[in-house]
Order: sequence, then structure tokens, then C-alpha cells
Amino acid sequence: MADRSAEARVKDFAEVDCGISAEEAVIEAARCLRCKKPACVDGCPVGIDIPGFLKYIEDEDFRSAIAIIKESNMLPAICGRVCPQEAQCEGECILGVKDKPIAIGALERFLADWEREQGVTAPAVSEKRKEKIAVVGSGPAGLTAAAELARNGFSVTIFEALHAAGGVLTYGIPEFRLPKKIVAAEIDEVKRLGVEIKTNHLVGRSVPVEELLSYDAVILATGAGLPGFMGISGENQIGVFSANEFLTRVNLMHANAFPEYDTPVKRGGNVVVIGGGNVAMDAARVARRMGAEVTLVYRRRQEDMPARLVEVHHAEEEGIRFLTCTNPTRILGEGTVTGVEVVSMDMCELDDSGRPSAKPIPGSEQIIPADIVIEAIGQSPNPLLIRMIEGLVREKKGNLKVDMDGRTTIPKIFAAGDVATGAATVILAMGAAKVAAESVRKMFDGE
Repeated sequence: MADRSAEARVKDFAEVDCGISAEEAVIEAARCLRCKKPACVDGCPVGIDIPGFLKYIEDEDFRSAIAIIKESNMLPAICGRVCPQEAQCEGECILGVKDKPIAIGALERFLADWEREQGVTAPAVSEKRKEKIAVVGSGPAGLTAAAELARNGFSVTIFEALHAAGGVLTYGIPEFRLPKKIVAAEIDEVKRLGVEIKTNHLVGRSVPVEELLSYDAVILATGAGLPGFMGISGENQIGVFSANEFLTRVNLMHANAFPEYDTPVKRGGNVVVIGGGNVAMDAARVARRMGAEVTLVYRRRQEDMPARLVEVHHAEEEGIRFLTCTNPTRILGEGTVTGVEVVSMDMCELDDSGRPSAKPIPGSEQIIPADIVIEAIGQSPNPLLIRMIEGLVREKKGNLKVDMDGRTTIPKIFAAGDVATGAATVILAMGAAKVAAESVRKMFDGE
């Protein structure tokens, strides 16, 4: 897909990728070899019939093509934009051995956008059942679980604590990567299946646990909203944010438009982002669009970054300074941030993850000026609701203990997404949600 120029896009929050045309989609889909055992399908966490929809694109039957995708995935415009296809379906494409793999993500996005322009067709819904299911959280896992259950005839209510549905799709991923109108449109499709979404409903507070447990089954899909911090000195000063808070202020509460909106975030100045994942890239690129000079500090090498290569590339194009093999040791200031002390890191033997172990180099300390410091070093499930439900068991890292079918330690409570696995990708959360929803169905059908 073509990108808008870096010079233009750092001045606004409009989408970076321009998508592909119908003509380009047909040509790209025609490259498919129609493998007898398509590895691309095995690489898709939600099991989309990829060769099937590619054949319909080649035949210019876009309506049938998108229908095949929606049999397995009710969020195709979202997934076409944010899924790490290079590590999943496209990573398994046999054409990628000697050539470029088929651009499956771009084709999925094209079909979803085409349908939205031409008129959306809702999938069929089974005959209504008597069982009522509660889903807690309206992020990718919650929306997927709700859609699957609704299509099987269940009455589904989603409880969302915030004032807007979408979870991380709304508050975490920036507009220039995932426009909010796209998120809203696909949430509307889930609602058309009969799903009720109650926003401003905080389970455990405005919705008592007893009310939650009155439903015939519950799926917890509350994500991983508890940010991690390094634990270095100076973190309690004004100007230090978790990436979660910073992105929520901008994406959901429009801090980029202050004072038109009431949520303030300092514009311009020097911003230091700590981390090397997709969330760190998002935070750095948002700060850049708000006029800052941004330095991204990562303790390993650039090639060790867990972020998608395309996001790293976009960040570089947009003027983000990468300071790799470097680790913060303390945040400077007297109540308000003025800088970050960092130390260079020596890359030693490989650790359990296959990446080099990073160790500080004595005497290599330096100071980086900073008005804002954003820590993007990982998140874990928020324990508040979990602690309120007696009998739920957590693993050491805070995620819920579930079996391979998404069942928790309480028979009628299931869990999916980051609350069960720890922070992961949108599509992995969706895949787990489909498993949990199918387990709910089997429970009531006696399978």
C-alpha cells in the first residue's frame, strides 16, 4: 500500500496507509497458487478461508469475498489495518520463500472498505435462544466473543467501563493507524447482530458482581490495562506518563485538540519514550504529531525490537530519534521532569528469548533533555474485578488461569484476550475469544 509522505502526515492524525484500488486487488489476488494445504489459513488465528476469498476477488465478486471473511471475522477493516500479517498469514504464504507473499492484509482491508462504501450485509443469525450471556469489556476479544455468541442465537450484553466502546481499538491505537470511524462502523455491525453494549458500566462498581453472576454465562474480556513502570527514581514527577495514559488522553479524550477539549497534554518540547514495542511506536508518533522532538530509548538493538517493522519504518520516516542499546537509570527534575539519565548497554550472550542479554556499561551515563517521559514497557491485566469474584485464580503474571477452551476456575465464567494471556495482539485476542464463545455454546448444548 502507498503511504502519505512523512512531511505531510506528521502534521495531522489522518491515516498513513492509502489502501489499494480494486484493480490492484484483483491483480494481487490472482497471484495465489491455490495450495492444496494452505499454510496461510493455519497462520490465521481466527481461521479465515484465505484462498476462498482471494478466488472471489480474482473473479471480481467482492460481495462474496467479504462474506467469506465475515464467516470467521466480524472486524475485517480493523484486522486489515493492525494485524501483524507478516508474522501470521503472510508469513506462512509459500510465495514468500522466493518472492513477496500475497498482501493478504491489504486485500482484507480493501474488501471491508469496499463493503462499507457499497452497503454492509449482516451475516445470518441463528434462532433466538433463552440463555443470556454477559461479556465484560468491548475490546477486540469482547466484540468477537459477543458476535460469535449472537450469531449462535444467544442474548448478549457487553459491559464497558468507558464512555466509548472499542477498548484498546479506541483508546490505545492512534487515529493515523486505525481511524475511529472504522472502529465505530464495525462495532455497529456487531450491534446489528443483536448485541447490546452498555457503556459507562463498571462491573464491580456500578454493576454489582451479583448482577454479573446472574447471567447464564460470563466472558471476561477486560484486556491488559494495568501499565508497568521501571521503578527508577523520579517516576512520580509531573510529566511522566504510562503509554496507556498518554494514548488514552489523546485517542479517546482528544488531548491533541486542547483547549477545545478539556484534557491537557503538553504540546511540543522534548519527549522521551521508553520501550521498543508497537505501543512505544504509537506513543512516539503521537507525540511527534503534537510538535515534539521525540527520542525513543530501547535497551537492546533495533533489530531486537518487538514492534512491527512497518511501524519502526514509519517512525524513522517521521523523524523519531532511536537511541538503542541504552537504558534509563533515573528521571531528573525537581517536581517536574527536566531530563532522563541513561546508560549504554553491552549486548552479551543470548537470553531465553533468543535476544542478546543487555548489561550496563559502567561510566557510559549521559543526560537526555525531556519535558515528558512516556514509559511503554508492557501492561498486565487489571486485578480489581478479578479480586472481587471469589474463586477466580490468577497466574504469577496477573493473568487469569484458563484452560485451552477459555474456562476459568469458575464453571460458568470464561475469559479471552489479554486478561487471560497477558498483553498480546488484537488478532490473538480475537482468536481466543472465538474459542471461549464456542466453549460457551458447547456448554449449553451438552457437547
